[in-house]
Amino acid sequence: MTHKKTRVVIAGGGTAGWLSAFSLVTRLGNLLDITLVESDQIGTVGVGEATIPTMCNFHRLMGLDEREFMAATQATFKLGIQFDNWANQGDSYVHSFGEIGQRSWMAEFHEFWMEAIANGQQDKLEDYCLELKAAKQNKFALNVGNRPLNYAYHLDATAYAAYLRNKAESAGVTRREGKIVQVNKHLDSGNLSALVLDNGTHIDGDVFIDCTGFRALLIGEELGVGYHDWSHLLAADRAIAVQSTAIEPPRPYTIATAHKAGWQWRIPLQSRVGNGIVYSSRFSDDESALNTLMSNISGDPVTSPRYLKFATGMRKQAWANNCIAIGLSSGFLEPLESTSIHLVTTALIRLMKLFPFDGECRLLAERYNRETQKEMETIRDFIVLHYHLTQRDDSEFWHFYRTMDIPESLQHRMAMFAEHGYAWPDDVALFRVDSWVQVMMGQGLMPKRHHGASRMLPAQSLTQQLTAFKQSVNQALAQLPAHDTFLKQYCPANQST
Repeated sequence: MTHKKTRVVIAGGGTAGWLSAFSLVTRLGNLLDITLVESDQIGTVGVGEATIPTMCNFHRLMGLDEREFMAATQATFKLGIQFDNWANQGDSYVHSFGEIGQRSWMAEFHEFWMEAIANGQQDKLEDYCLELKAAKQNKFALNVGNRPLNYAYHLDATAYAAYLRNKAESAGVTRREGKIVQVNKHLDSGNLSALVLDNGTHIDGDVFIDCTGFRALLIGEELGVGYHDWSHLLAADRAIAVQSTAIEPPRPYTIATAHKAGWQWRIPLQSRVGNGIVYSSRFSDDESALNTLMSNISGDPVTSPRYLKFATGMRKQAWANNCIAIGLSSGFLEPLESTSIHLVTTALIRLMKLFPFDGECRLLAERYNRETQKEMETIRDFIVLHYHLTQRDDSEFWHFYRTMDIPESLQHRMAMFAEHGYAWPDDVALFRVDSWVQVMMGQGLMPKRHHGASRMLPAQSLTQQLTAFKQSVNQALAQLPAHDTFLKQYCPANQST
């Protein structure tokens, strides 16, 4: 029996649109007829240039060649994020992607380290993480012996969308140029039936994917799905982005620097640097934010400043009727922990697992929306942690965050760590114990006590074990080449990018 292909219509291009098209045609291409509609007259946001390690796994799942992808997008490697001035001005710590030490089933490594510190040892927790030390020394390799490094990428988002477009079209995706001027619906069900373009073309579909960015043309304007506004937890609603020339070899980490009314990102690519500032219109005007940004970049600007407005939050339903919102149309969490592209990839995996091939999608959509909400709330809490756990009192912006009410789930997590040193992975398996520990300790939250299992070893034996582990990290570190040297050998940027 031959089944008719399901017609998928993707509204909007950019990273979300072309990543959706490429992923669906790669994994479900024999079952789908995919059309993507975009207009060259409508720009994309294109500033999400930092990622997290889940992207590496997604690329492998989709069969992308890492060297080819990195060369096409001027990509560099990323081992973590350095946070400057977050707890107090002058403070600095790194949230790295690596595993710290070696955990046991009963207690985490940081608790054994705390016991050693109580016994007089002088080491830092970062001494036990290869990725963190490699980042600080600007070193990188895919692995040391049989030990792979845990890494992500910095990339040119515009070049990434173009790269994905080429892959998707080569695999059979149809691109239609034009502006969407009308959306048709079925009268009985309210499902979307077709997109009408400005040239009069009707594009019929069975499943529609909304990748129209903040506008949310299909899910918001046409289907009327509301929005959960989280500005009471994350006040930022503006960003300015600008590119600058590179004056030093690219570092294998992102820098997030806190300022009086926001924070600034620095993302090194192979031949330029992505810069931007995230701020709140409640506490800063555009001119002040721009002055802060431009006075704190290195190199010469090579683009004009690009202004973005957004509302932090999420759609009340990411899947409504036969429409699934992916990317900015489904919600937005500011780029502090580089989760934007990650949220696109997890949405696509979720959609492929729950795809409505036969048209019936009520229960599938319900499950999709539940998982999406849990994921968004979990990441939101992790981002709020960075802001709320501060001692800064130099501006209204930081006073707001330091004194605001936070979700009960985050209150509980912070209290457990402060009182007992206990930390656990989040509910969506994104941020591990080490991530929570690095941010909480990095911003000054040190536990009053820790698990008694750390005292089962005699103090001398504990010291010997930790010393041996630290030495193994240093030995591995010594074998790593400079990040820039590795890039030039592994994936030099294409001259056309």
